[in-house]
Amino acid sequence: MRRLRNVKIVATLGPASSSYEVIRALFEAGADVFRLNMSHGTHDDIRARHEIIRRIETDTGRPIGILADLQGPKLRVGVFANGSEELAVGAPFRMDLSNAPGDAARVNLPHPEIFAALEPGTSLLVNDGKIRLRVNECGPDFANCVVEVGGTISNRKGVNVPDVVLPVAALSEKDRRDLEFVCELGCDWLALSFVQRPEDVIEARELAKGRAAILSKIEKPAAVNAYDAILEVSDGIMVARGDLGVELPVHAVPPIQKRLVRGARAAAKPVIVATQMLESMIDSPVPTRAEVSDVSGAIYEGADAVMLSAESAAGSYPIEAVTTMNNVAISVESDRTYREVIEASRRAKRSTVADAIVAASREIAESTPIKAICCFSQTGTTVSLVARERPRVPIMALTPLMATARRMTLTWGTHSAITDVQHRFKGAVLAAAKAAREAGFATIDESIVVMAGVPFNRAGTTNILRVAPCDERLIVSAESE
Repeated sequence: MRRLRNVKIVATLGPASSSYEVIRALFEAGADVFRLNMSHGTHDDIRARHEIIRRIETDTGRPIGILADLQGPKLRVGVFANGSEELAVGAPFRMDLSNAPGDAARVNLPHPEIFAALEPGTSLLVNDGKIRLRVNECGPDFANCVVEVGGTISNRKGVNVPDVVLPVAALSEKDRRDLEFVCELGCDWLALSFVQRPEDVIEARELAKGRAAILSKIEKPAAVNAYDAILEVSDGIMVARGDLGVELPVHAVPPIQKRLVRGARAAAKPVIVATQMLESMIDSPVPTRAEVSDVSGAIYEGADAVMLSAESAAGSYPIEAVTTMNNVAISVESDRTYREVIEASRRAKRSTVADAIVAASREIAESTPIKAICCFSQTGTTVSLVARERPRVPIMALTPLMATARRMTLTWGTHSAITDVQHRFKGAVLAAAKAAREAGFATIDESIVVMAGVPFNRAGTTNILRVAPCDERLIVSAESE
């Protein structure tokens, strides 16, 4: 099941992709990681999909990553006496804590924490930004607004507050229950919604207790402003462009996406570009040219992964969507310009022995006929450092730990494989040569780069590199000389 591309594909599962047959077909079409959306489906639904993924993993003999995406707090208006109302531009409109049904002049907003953060001039966006209100006057239990962009407002539509940092925890009570459930279930990554500050990530990490890696979704202006601090305490990043496009001017999102991707790559942490990538394929077997260009742009930027949401979860053509994304990735990465862009955006960082070792591995692989860089890793840190270099040859993540192998499925250019525990470097080199041949990365007449840390099986000790043949007889004879 060797992939012919470096960027990874994340496919969301849902009603259209809940059977063994469809999920297996998605994996074979190119999905590397499966996303379980905790906003939809019961715990029984999530457990069933998790079990199917692990069956496919066993049947195919290849580690598969599972990303559980927490819902986050949902800020919504209350209900209207007539179900909906039309708001005209320039009309006054009030939001308050009263439970009385709404009308054309007011509605309940059952979130006192929003009122606590408001000030005159603040914007309130309703229904994914289709309606925009400007606060003229506010207090602890009300906000008198003027309608700047009108339209239909109806029951329980979502509310966004882009101009302020809300005193709202990123984890609701539902999220806490879901987090414990998916950690016990054995998911590899947790996607954290509604992140505004690094403390939100730290809280989730404390609850996860090392059972899953934490991926922060950047979907609010406050998260963009605090990005460096959030990135530092996160294991990975998701650029959630849908929500960013609601709370920020749409023209501001592309440069922000580029900055977020480059920042995550410089930190050697995986970054996913997500939402509306092949949106038309929910109902159509082929995407638009604009969507293909959008996916291509994320790949040219050096994203570790691109993600399908409703396209694979609820669309009519989930397998075609994954196939399309796979084909686009192969096409882009075959373009000479792709390598030029990727290498031009490489940031040199040489502050540790590990940094120097991985940089040397890339230089050797690109100047000699090396077929793969094989990294022995307990935590995946060395593999992430190699991936940051974006080498021209595949990266093999060799580990005795299934949890590490699964998490590495999200990392650019990485093929995860389970190996026996190694105690000596010679044994590691022999194991790497065998794994490279079995995975189809090299033949017995070709060579690989092998990296490891001595002493073995201790995190953070990468300190040795060897160019090795894939013929075990040559390895053994070289050791005996």
